[in-house]
Amino acid sequence: MTESTATSTVEPILEVTGLVKHFPLTQGILFKKQVGAVRAVDGVDFTLAPGETLGIVGESGCGKSTVAKMLVNLERPTAGSIKYKGEDITKLSGRALKAVRRNIQMVFQDPYTSLNPRMTVGDIIGEPYDIHPEVAPKGDRRRRVQELLDVVGLNPEYVNRYPHQFSGGQRQRIGIARGLALRPEIIVADEPVSALDVSVQAQVINLLERLQGEFGLSYVFIAHDLSIVRHISDRVGVMYLGRIVEIGRDAEIYDHPTHPYTQALLSAVPVPDPEAREHRERIILVGDVPSPTNIPSGCRFRTRCWKAREKCEREVPALAVPAEFRHGAGPAAHASACHFAEEKQVVPPEESLDDQAEGAV
Repeated sequence: MTESTATSTVEPILEVTGLVKHFPLTQGILFKKQVGAVRAVDGVDFTLAPGETLGIVGESGCGKSTVAKMLVNLERPTAGSIKYKGEDITKLSGRALKAVRRNIQMVFQDPYTSLNPRMTVGDIIGEPYDIHPEVAPKGDRRRRVQELLDVVGLNPEYVNRYPHQFSGGQRQRIGIARGLALRPEIIVADEPVSALDVSVQAQVINLLERLQGEFGLSYVFIAHDLSIVRHISDRVGVMYLGRIVEIGRDAEIYDHPTHPYTQALLSAVPVPDPEAREHRERIILVGDVPSPTNIPSGCRFRTRCWKAREKCEREVPALAVPAEFRHGAGPAAHASACHFAEEKQVVPPEESLDDQAEGAV
């Protein structure tokens, strides 16, 4: 994990405010009428500092991938702003949008479907140069592609091979090379290792960390595996039903969570040490995730929360440092969208696990 540069004195490279994406639900064939909306993303705020990795975690369907697509303008937001170096990219089009897209690239989730099976690896990685010819002259493109293959740990002579000739981990490396082709400043990684074996996941994560140092990249890393997110992230945002419900530095979220949903997620993380497993509390949530077409009033987590009160039904909790922690400087003083936020250590901290391991030896 890189040293975080997210301090108050550093201007964010990316600033997301009030981001909303609603997909309309319609009825009728000839005369379509909107009867509702899928509120996939419903008011997301976060910043990304230069050289920082922001991890975004949550259950399937919480809106993580929709946020990723909006960051690279594959989806237009319904409302809100995405500012790259102070400029709102949601209002850009044409050449201005094309110029910004060069600096914000994406690594997709599935390495088996994100690469065109009819194109060679050289053509796949070199395609960004056709869209942005100013980055690499035509006569220099093959050399650039081979350099990128070498950077991501593949044989430069593989330029004439096709995607089906590679394993899943190798295909994801090709996707990463394509993302690096234009030398971007930000990479949005949408669950880049979820389709890979565990050993290959570690290789790809280590590769991403190494490339961050070499190229000075900022990452928005989206995943549902909390252990992977902790390994690579400087800060972590937890999403539930279209909103971020808790955000803070990795140690604050993992060792000092204050939102009940975050605590429930952490309680489900596998702990390899049997002794540590005995000391943690397992939190079982009741009920199902509400439909994004019919979101509960007030706190959207209240239908599954053991702390829910009448206030939770009436008032939407703000994503802010809870009142009882505002005057302190401890790890619990981070933003949490809960009326009854309370610090709770669900998983033993890494330090205690290390001490137990040393004692066993």
